Amino acid sequence: MHHRYLLATVAALTLAACSKPAEEAAQPAEEAPPEVASADAGFPAEASARLAEILAAQPDEVKARYVHRHPQKTIEFFGIEPGMTVLEGLPGRGWYTKVLAPYLGSDGHVVGSAYSLEMYRLFPFASEEFMERQQNWTNSFPGDVAGWAGDDGASASAFHFGSMPEDVHGTVDAVFFPRVLHNLARFQNEGRADYLTIALTDAYNALKPGGIMGIVQHEAREEMPDDWAFGGNGYIKKSFVIEQMEAVGFEFVAESAINENPNDQPTTEDVVWRLPPSYRGAGDDAGKRAAVDAIGESNRMTLKFRKPL
Repeated sequence: MHHRYLLATVAALTLAACSKPAEEAAQPAEEAPPEVASADAGFPAEASARLAEILAAQPDEVKARYVHRHPQKTIEFFGIEPGMTVLEGLPGRGWYTKVLAPYLGSDGHVVGSAYSLEMYRLFPFASEEFMERQQNWTNSFPGDVAGWAGDDGASASAFHFGSMPEDVHGTVDAVFFPRVLHNLARFQNEGRADYLTIALTDAYNALKPGGIMGIVQHEAREEMPDDWAFGGNGYIKKSFVIEQMEAVGFEFVAESAINENPNDQPTTEDVVWRLPPSYRGAGDDAGKRAAVDAIGESNRMTLKFRKPL
């Protein structure tokens, strides 16, 4: 990590580690509620400016989604800075990776992590051609990142959940899972292998002590039925996420309203993919597309966890 960011990172982690006992002392009868933190509180100005410049350079179709995805505030909330090693869950076509790779700089590293091949085979679209691409993904991802990173960008490596290389253990500064958990939960709850726990355990083991894990995830309202909010419709409950994270050893640090969208009020008949950018069920019907455009992208929880020191 660049030395100019190291001191800020260590200080932030030390402050967070020292503040929890004080909170517990102030409320001995029950645990203090998690902080609802400001997205950019205490974030280094130089890193913020670098991130803003990279985001401004993205294509117009990418920037059009900033109003829904809030990448600047999200990355700053999770404390991701240049020079870090960041594990990104399910990079897909690289929407976030194309920002992280140049932003992290030549001292940074992106570790891509994707669903296991066993889990990918459970999807109805998992054709032989699709599976062949996924099988080769750990080889192709570093090359893709090299093309996105530019001359002074991050290096990259990749693995599938459940087969994390030993040399990744304890090397990661921050983990970022944007909209990754619902399918892991979906297949876990259908009685197959414990894909969700495996992925979260990989994330935990990859982090350095004190490292941060950030989650952005389609959020189901707590009053929704569990048999609807199991992941297969795209939504899961915040309480479920916190429970699963704490079960593998993470500490809940903070949450943010950055990516909340109160206009998204799904019923038990709805799936998250009815919304942009998927527009499932709308087809070419201009009226239906306008109706979901008025809602916007999904309501999303933004949660920050820490691996204990």
